[in-house]
Amino acid sequence: MKTIKFKYICFALALGALTTSCSEDFVTINPQGQFDSSTYFSNEQQCYAALIGVYDPLRKNTGGFENLVAMLNAGSDDFYAGGGSATDGNGIQNFSTHSLSSISIPSSYWNDHYQGVSRANMLISKLPAAAMNDNVRARFAAEAKALRALYYFNLVRMFKNIPLVLVPLTTQTIYDPEQVTPDVIYAQIEKDLLEAIPSLPNTLDVKTESGRLNKGAAQAILGKVYLFENKKTEAAAVLAQVNGTPGTTNQYGNKLLDKFSDLWVTTNKFNAESLLEVSHSSAGNSEWGFWGQGKDEGNSLNVMVGPRGYVRSANSDAPDLPAGWAFNVATQKLYDAMKNDPRFEATIFDLKALKAAGKADYIPAYQDTGYFLNKYLPRQSDVRTGGGAAELNYKQNSYVIRLADTYLMEAEALGSGARAQALLDAVRARVGLASIPVTLAAIKNERRMELAGEGHRFFDLVRWGDAATALADRGFDAGTDEIFPIPFTELNGTKLKQNPNYQ
Repeated sequence: MKTIKFKYICFALALGALTTSCSEDFVTINPQGQFDSSTYFSNEQQCYAALIGVYDPLRKNTGGFENLVAMLNAGSDDFYAGGGSATDGNGIQNFSTHSLSSISIPSSYWNDHYQGVSRANMLISKLPAAAMNDNVRARFAAEAKALRALYYFNLVRMFKNIPLVLVPLTTQTIYDPEQVTPDVIYAQIEKDLLEAIPSLPNTLDVKTESGRLNKGAAQAILGKVYLFENKKTEAAAVLAQVNGTPGTTNQYGNKLLDKFSDLWVTTNKFNAESLLEVSHSSAGNSEWGFWGQGKDEGNSLNVMVGPRGYVRSANSDAPDLPAGWAFNVATQKLYDAMKNDPRFEATIFDLKALKAAGKADYIPAYQDTGYFLNKYLPRQSDVRTGGGAAELNYKQNSYVIRLADTYLMEAEALGSGARAQALLDAVRARVGLASIPVTLAAIKNERRMELAGEGHRFFDLVRWGDAATALADRGFDAGTDEIFPIPFTELNGTKLKQNPNYQ
């Protein structure tokens, strides 16, 4: 059968999955089965399917080997890359030592987010002509805009100097996008979220809508965006709408869970503390052949952080764990900082102590400390027994943003005062800690203890101006390593220019 070959760069032209970069790559398409954006999007059902496609890149958080949480943990002071060796995943290894280059940076951190942007652009452009209820149309558009804002927020934090693309690209315009200043990107992020929030529902149907955005989730993202822009007054105002009275249920039905460790129970999906989380499932029967290409649905971080060759001793009370790949081992610095914190056991799995006590054994891997990320450690009870590769079908969801995070962000935005104190106290009281005076230093430490291993630490250090000091022993160069280099393949044949001090 005749096929058509065409060339594409990093910005996806339609909903078709963009899995590879870039200007010199080719794909083969059967004309009878190709996606036709001129005839699709005609009704609510088709637009809903397209909307699900806009959500799909959220799985970048903990899906695939090149997931965001594993990468960002590795570049912080709390975790090493780990893994099998110094060459086990060049991207994560080089970020851990802050020696990234345009060749070693995985292009998926750019591609996957622009794929989400492209899908949002296409849906937003097609919704006005679709035959559907106007309220549903407005909600779909709001979700697409909020997701586009989130994808751009990740992109601008990672790469800083990026193009702003708000319309579907064509074969005539795919080479045209040029970088704009970060303030232009942030202005668009704010605009998208402010336009989206009024059309999003306050609450979701837990049976049919879990995982979709509501007002509270979009406001939480906006508050975080404002904080990263140092717009503290605006951040405090919008986060107050999300948080409500500290320690109680907010207007959207969210509240802190009573027990911190319950946040990490695999079956406790879409719980009351969750504002936006990534859905993972074992039902996709994910296989190695399409792992990390957008079709796999498992949580890859689970197997990545598990200890290698783990075995439990006979009659031992050690946890029954499947073996993993030993990425994101905790540093001694994090261990020392957390060892007396009530959140320690839920956060760090001290296999070093279990081995010393003869309760369990494992194979020490690269950069081994004996301390593993317990929040996302795989459990034997969660191992897939059906189709697909067991390693690729873990089903634990992951949080993009949760209420304790927004409490601490609002406290930081306020800086001082009774409300800031109450927000900090609520996070500490949940784990049985007494009140301490609210200061920036106290909030910084609380974020480290509360959110350890969830992928927030690196960006926190950068925005606070603390990265150069905290990461001095990891090769961090101030003025360079705050952002990623743009992948070389994205520069080839385009108008894009490399970030400063990178080749």
